[in-house]
Amino acid sequence: MAGNSIGVSYRITTFGESHGLSVGVIIDGVPPGIELQEQDIQVEMNRRKPGQSAVTTPRKEGDKVSIVSGLFEGKTTGTPLTIILHNKDADSGAYSNIKDFFRPGHADYTYHHKYGIRDYRGSGRASGRETAGRVAAGAVAKKILEAYGIKITAFTLEAAGIRCESIDLSIIEDNPMRAADAAAAWKMTEKVTELADIGDSAGGIVQCIISGVPAGLGEPVFDKIDADLAKAIISIGGVKGIEFGTGFGAAAMRGSEHNDQMDKKGFKTNNAGGILGGISTGADIVFRAAVKPTSSIEHTQQTIDIDGNETEISTTGRHDPCLTPRIVPVIESMAAIVIVDHVQRHRSQVSG
Repeated sequence: MAGNSIGVSYRITTFGESHGLSVGVIIDGVPPGIELQEQDIQVEMNRRKPGQSAVTTPRKEGDKVSIVSGLFEGKTTGTPLTIILHNKDADSGAYSNIKDFFRPGHADYTYHHKYGIRDYRGSGRASGRETAGRVAAGAVAKKILEAYGIKITAFTLEAAGIRCESIDLSIIEDNPMRAADAAAAWKMTEKVTELADIGDSAGGIVQCIISGVPAGLGEPVFDKIDADLAKAIISIGGVKGIEFGTGFGAAAMRGSEHNDQMDKKGFKTNNAGGILGGISTGADIVFRAAVKPTSSIEHTQQTIDIDGNETEISTTGRHDPCLTPRIVPVIESMAAIVIVDHVQRHRSQVSG
C-alpha cells in the first residue's frame, strides 16, 4: 500500500488500523541532540484523543505514547524515531452487521475496488484513528520549531453553519469546539449536540495561523510551500478543501485590492496568506480547511452491498458528530511537519 509517507528532509510514515493492535509513526530526519520526552508528545496526543466531550466520539483511548527507537538518555539520536500507540478500546461489534455494505461518504467502496479486500472494522487505514501517528510526529516537529520561534495555532472558525464573529486565540482550549469565539462556541456546541441527538452530523471550517516563519521557505516550482501544505492538509480524512489568505474571496477582488502593498515596515496587508510564488514572505501563513460532516450517521441511507444489490444502511457506533474539534490538532501537526521539512531543506541549501 503506497502513499503512507510524506516529507523530504523530515519524512514521516504512519502505520496501523483503527481496530488493529496499534497505530503509530516512524519519523526520519529528526536532528540529533534534541531534548525530548514522551510527555512532550503526550500533551498533543491528549488534545486529539477521543472521549473528551459530548461533541466527540465516546471511544476511550488513552493514547499513551511509547517511543521505541531514536531516543537515548532523553535526546534524539538522529536515527529513525518510532512512536507506537496501542489501541485499547476498539469495539468491532457495531460493524459486523454492515461488513458487506458500503457506507455512504466512507472509503469502503473505493478501498474495495482498489484492493479487493478491506478492513471493515472502523474503516481500517481510512479511519480518523490513523491521525494519531500524525499528531505524534507533529508534536516532535513542534518541538523542533520552538528553536526557530515558529508557532502554529489552529481553531474552529465555523461549525454547523455558525461562524466565529471575533477571534481570541487564548480561549481555544477552553471550549469543546476549540473555537476562538466563546459565544459562537456555545452556539456550535448546542447545534452539534442537537444534530447528534437525531443521528446526524455537522461540518465546519478550521483556520490555521503559522507565525514566526522567515521569508524564503519554499521550493519552486512543484514543492511550493503552499502546495506542500495543501497536500498535507487535504491528506487528512474529512478535509475537502483549503484556501490561503483571502482564498476564493480573491476571485471577487480587484488587483488593486488584493495585492499586498509594502512599505519600509513590511507588508501592509496579508491577502496572500504569507506566501508569494510558493515562497514564504515572512508574514503569518494563514489558511482555512473545509471539513465535511462526519460520514457515520444513524440516518437510514440508500447504498449497495459488495455484490451490487441495493439496500439500506444505518451506521451505529461511536462517532464524532462534528470532526472540527479533534481535527484542529491534526491540522496543526500536518502544518508543523511541512514547515519543519522546509526549514531543514532551506538550511541545507544555504549552509551548503
